[in-house]
Amino acid sequence: MTTTGGAVSIDELDGRLIELFAAEPRVGVLEASRRLKVARGTVQARLDRLARDGVTRGFGPDIDPAALGYGVTAFVTLQLQQAGGHDPVATRLAQVPEVIELHTITGPGDMLCRIVARSNTDLQRVIDVIVDVAGVERASSVISLAEQVTYRTLPLVRAVARARPGG
Repeated sequence: MTTTGGAVSIDELDGRLIELFAAEPRVGVLEASRRLKVARGTVQARLDRLARDGVTRGFGPDIDPAALGYGVTAFVTLQLQQAGGHDPVATRLAQVPEVIELHTITGPGDMLCRIVARSNTDLQRVIDVIVDVAGVERASSVISLAEQVTYRTLPLVRAVARARPGG
């Protein structure tokens, strides 16, 4: 693994390691070393480096909001007041449990939220909470009908790892 122009470059072993832990987060370092046929110290050093360089952000479980009763997903574009900036609004929106993702964006809006709700009626409540946040001027929402491709990074990891064989 090397750094080029601010980006971390991973090799084939890094890619296989990430893929294994993504599929089985509780696999353990010793079992990973056995399966990948490398030393336990190599696995631990690679995991430590991937975490330190920000490539991996954790090995926790993926949570499905629908399984928790939040079957409605919507994307909300926010327009913000020009005074005050994005950070205070983001800090306040981070306190809303149904806001599961938030990005500052270009284009006609200033921020894009992915939110979840229990029903369309509950969605209205969540949007009202968001619009009530100081600094938010307007919200425009679209409801997701079906998730066609879930959030994923493994295809990207595989492509980057293939571009730099070795390890």
